[in-house]
Amino acid sequence: MDFKDYYATLGVTKTATEKEIKQAFRKLARKHHPDLNPGNKVAEAKFKEINEAYEVLGDSATRKKYDELGANWRMYEQQARTGGQPFGGQPFGGAQGPGQGGARAGYRTMTPEEMEDLFGDSNPFSDFFTTFFGGGGADVGGSAGAREARGGRGRRRPGRDLENEIELSLDDAYNGAMRRLMLRHNGQVKHVDVRIPPGVTDGSRVRVSGEGEQGVGGAESGNLYLRVRLTPHPLFERKGRDLYVKTPVPLTTAVLGGEADVPTLAGKPARLRIPPLTQNGQLFRLKGYGMPAVGNSNEKGDLYARVDVQLPTRLNDSEREHFEALKKLGGDDTKTHSAA
Repeated sequence: MDFKDYYATLGVTKTATEKEIKQAFRKLARKHHPDLNPGNKVAEAKFKEINEAYEVLGDSATRKKYDELGANWRMYEQQARTGGQPFGGQPFGGAQGPGQGGARAGYRTMTPEEMEDLFGDSNPFSDFFTTFFGGGGADVGGSAGAREARGGRGRRRPGRDLENEIELSLDDAYNGAMRRLMLRHNGQVKHVDVRIPPGVTDGSRVRVSGEGEQGVGGAESGNLYLRVRLTPHPLFERKGRDLYVKTPVPLTTAVLGGEADVPTLAGKPARLRIPPLTQNGQLFRLKGYGMPAVGNSNEKGDLYARVDVQLPTRLNDSEREHFEALKKLGGDDTKTHSAA
């Protein structure tokens, strides 16, 4: 019987930990899985070797026998199982190995829980996957409902939390919003209304209780988390709970003083007093016109209005005369200050 170096098959050393063996197997199984290599017989054969190696090294008891007995480990195991008759009376090598179907002599069947531990899902690929891990092509716990349908043979396990992205405008984040989600559980579609609270930020997570993965064996389901992604606003820039907005101010108002309307997310503009000789780009704070705090809509940040002085695009004769006179006054004033 040819000795198979299962450590070499998985690309690990004999001192590898269970975690390292598991990681190596996971990486190679995904790489060579037939679903990802359709029609590739080399990949299929490699996939079988990887499975065989992991079924031996992935079990601490089997790995210990393999390490101690070397090439003879399988013969001694078969002899112990058949009451002293090597290979159960079959010709040398007659016992079926992994991937050959039937009761695979000397090998354990990987449970759905182990498959989930390895791949994050009990059925990440097609039924070809379950053929090599036991189950003969049947659905090995492809969903929590499927495991319950088999009489609760799987252990009791709460459902996992799920996460998805939801897109919101800044107006929705300011006022709060309702969204109707279409969710699919075990092939059934349901609609769930979700309330988005005011004040959420980009990257915030909104929890929808009980709408994650269904639990196993009567255990509670996980939660669904909606990760908020805010779309850019054409007017407002957000920094924490504060907002920034450009506020157009006529040149005459900036020079002589007056008032200007500042847009707000509340829908009604706020009146801002502009003092004389206000400079372009100057910031004014409007307290309490910013974003609300999550859970407390009465607590708001501030709104900062950035003055955007508007220059005239055309002048009539009278306006031109006034600007010419202002130019002369400014010129004399400049010379006076220079002489001083």
